[in-house]
Amino acid sequence: MSDLKHAYPFDPTYGYTLDQLLAIQPPEEPEDHADFWQQTYAQALNTPLRLEQAAIPSPHPDSFTARLVHFDGFGGVRLGAWLIEPIDGKIDRYVVTGHGYYNRPFEDISYRPGVANLFFGCRGLGVSRTPTISNQTMFHVLHGIESKETYVHRGCVADTWSAGSAMLRLFPEAAGRMEYAGGSFGGGIGAMAMAWDNRFAFADLRIPSFGHHPLRLQSPCTGAGEAVRRKLQRSPELYERTLRYFDAAVHARRIAMPTAFACAAFDPAVPPPGQFAVHNAAACRKVLTVWRTGHHDWSGTAASVGEADSAAANLRANG
Repeated sequence: MSDLKHAYPFDPTYGYTLDQLLAIQPPEEPEDHADFWQQTYAQALNTPLRLEQAAIPSPHPDSFTARLVHFDGFGGVRLGAWLIEPIDGKIDRYVVTGHGYYNRPFEDISYRPGVANLFFGCRGLGVSRTPTISNQTMFHVLHGIESKETYVHRGCVADTWSAGSAMLRLFPEAAGRMEYAGGSFGGGIGAMAMAWDNRFAFADLRIPSFGHHPLRLQSPCTGAGEAVRRKLQRSPELYERTLRYFDAAVHARRIAMPTAFACAAFDPAVPPPGQFAVHNAAACRKVLTVWRTGHHDWSGTAASVGEADSAAANLRANG
């Protein structure tokens, strides 16, 4: 049991020591896993982008410009993104940034000098809201879960690839240099996306969700995984039919680009065994920052983020 004070009705460490977390291995993948995802990737990249963009007011016009970008994703779903560029036009990095399982407002985007950053929204969420998919986490995570073909996370992974296509359309010079960054929902979806897309040269995945579903289904939590856990208690056949194909730890075996991971040993929303399973599965050049907590207020959060930033920068420079 952790010495952190909390009021959760369960232990957010789930009884694991760090050594035990680092020993977790991913489940086996379905026989048709690669075929399914390679076909999805091909379909996503063959979808015409129909890209549109328009300048919007920047909250910090002395530092960066902002554009609202729209493009088509897998299945013809219209997606949105905010593009941030340094005001002086000097760009050193090109980053596609995912988001947590919430509706990120424009005010939440961050600016880093020298970075062109495309903050996209996955279908149904934030700047990519659509009337056909709920933007409420506990409903979104169950949308289309009756089959692997219709599950919303298939589209969300493909949306990451489409955002990459949009970035390369906007900045052809980003080819071979494009990066991905995402945490929580964006960490797990990002791990699945990076497994199949070698257009990205670097990834930064923090407190990644959707790892090792067999363990997640045994672990009560405060995040979207709880809706899935309860759904599968009623419909256990959905594990074989759908959920096995959307395990970030299973996908992570195929990640090839240098990847920085940050995983939390205490996390009430994304159970730590799943997070570490994603990191452990990756055979790429990687670095791990262990956070004491995730999804929980703690005085050391800013220091943990700074440590992860430094580790990612070092790997980026030397990877």
